[in-house]
Amino acid sequence: MHRTVIELLERNAAHADEFRSRFDDVQDAQHPAAVTVCCSDSRVLQDLMWGNDTPGHLFTVGNIGNRVVQRTDAGEAVSGDVLYPVEHTGTRTVVVVGHTGCGAVTATYDHLTEGLSEPAGIEHCVGLLAPRLEAGVEALPDDLSRTEAVNHLVEYNVDRQVEFLRESDDVPDDVTVVGVVYDFQDVYAERRGEVHVVNVDGETDVGTLRDEHPEVDERVDRLWTY
Repeated sequence: MHRTVIELLERNAAHADEFRSRFDDVQDAQHPAAVTVCCSDSRVLQDLMWGNDTPGHLFTVGNIGNRVVQRTDAGEAVSGDVLYPVEHTGTRTVVVVGHTGCGAVTATYDHLTEGLSEPAGIEHCVGLLAPRLEAGVEALPDDLSRTEAVNHLVEYNVDRQVEFLRESDDVPDDVTVVGVVYDFQDVYAERRGEVHVVNVDGETDVGTLRDEHPEVDERVDRLWTY
């Protein structure tokens, strides 16, 4: 057995010892408070970023580019792994979590600006992001570095994923959709690991968001207003 797997199993044994009794209330059903759509980047600590150690509290979805869109025979639709808790467990909050330095956004940016290609599986994911980021790439300020451009597009991508959810007939009107960026590169502030709110139900103006949500006004921030 590879040493990495052995180490994972050892850590799982400690996890099982600690969590043994925490599954008592979720044996037969789940009613998560929110579904989070995170990038599957290894630096994005999908539960730990929220301090979550409660089974059943969050329905966590991960994929490259924190996408909510999938292709079906009938066309594009809200991804089933995002829609499931909304449809079946009563969850009424969706949080789309982008992150600084996102590799999927970087790959899409390179594809749109330089025509770079990827293996078929990655190309499929880029193909879901590219139509949503193309206008953002064209609107980027001219004086940005490549790194800055990518981080601006991280916000833009979050906005487009929020928009897709809000415009879908499959997502009820009483579902709140929040877009955030997880920052581990000191882009927003020198507080690595902090989550910054950039979009609430399609509203992206920082001043408006702070006025409407004074309880979290210090956590509302954006790099880019376009």
